[in-house]
Amino acid sequence: MGATRRRQQPKGLPRKLLEIRQKLGLSQTEMAKRLQLKQAYTVISSYERGTREPDLVTLLRYARLAKVALDALVDDNAKLPK
Repeated sequence: MGATRRRQQPKGLPRKLLEIRQKLGLSQTEMAKRLQLKQAYTVISSYERGTREPDLVTLLRYARLAKVALDALVDDNAKLPK
């Protein structure tokens, strides 16, 4: 078997996730609740620092909360709408 390839991670994703939370005026704990995450603020912090990446379902929840298309989150060439 060959080596396992990791998928490319969007470099701008952590910044965008932080921007969404701040624009919504939510704490990390409140954001975790809105995203239906059990790990509370620690997981949100790791997403915003880029040490962990949200799964697809969580990214979709972020997009719906922010009322943006999913590609606005994951495409490094796309900017979040105002």
